[in-house]
Amino acid sequence: MEMVKEIVAASPVVIFSKSSCCMSHVILILIRGFGANPVVYELDGASASNGVEMEKALLALGCEPSVPAVFVGAKFVGGSDQVMSLNIQGKLKPLLIKANAIWM
Repeated sequence: MEMVKEIVAASPVVIFSKSSCCMSHVILILIRGFGANPVVYELDGASASNGVEMEKALLALGCEPSVPAVFVGAKFVGGSDQVMSLNIQGKLKPLLIKANAIWM
């Protein structure tokens, strides 16, 4: 859990993903569409030697399924359903602005 907290504290937007997850890709494209440059941490990537432990931590935070797990401003926003819902409600852009991930 500590490693997840350290990763999300270092960037305005962090997406935990898996290379095989199409919804992770959709969420990445959505957030980039606002002009943000999220950090993407692939749990099954070569640099994710502790991906299994991180996935367990994400599940403990309530992200079911575990990916995509989106953090904005070091706060857990949710998975793809929650992020899409925020976007439809017009609340995603203000979150990104507040986290200094994008500017007006």
